[in-house]
Amino acid sequence: MEQKLKKNNKILNVAKILRRNMTRQEKTLWYDFLRDYPIKIYKQRIIDNFIVDFYCHRARLIIELDGSQHYTPKGKSHDEIRTEILEKHGLYVLRFSNKDIDEKFDGVCYIIDKTIKERI
Repeated sequence: MEQKLKKNNKILNVAKILRRNMTRQEKTLWYDFLRDYPIKIYKQRIIDNFIVDFYCHRARLIIELDGSQHYTPKGKSHDEIRTEILEKHGLYVLRFSNKDIDEKFDGVCYIIDKTIKERI
């Protein structure tokens, strides 16, 4: 039986704000691909003590879009720790840069689709 993921409800209001104020790249990925994907994908989902950009429960897949703050030494370290914790829940994390969304959108969509199909 699949374990239920922990969820820190103390950050629910933050998740709601992030859902309403997505970045331009998050909006592009959501409205142009993920929203109408045949398998349910959630935006700004709380998992453990984190809010992930997008989450596909059926594939146990997290999709993260990284802005410039993720490429600093502190940002990289934080992301590595976060990914390690999420992977302990049996989740797989896909990361794309905002530049990937802007310049390689079709390729990003292909990778997401392929990964979901491989994981279900």
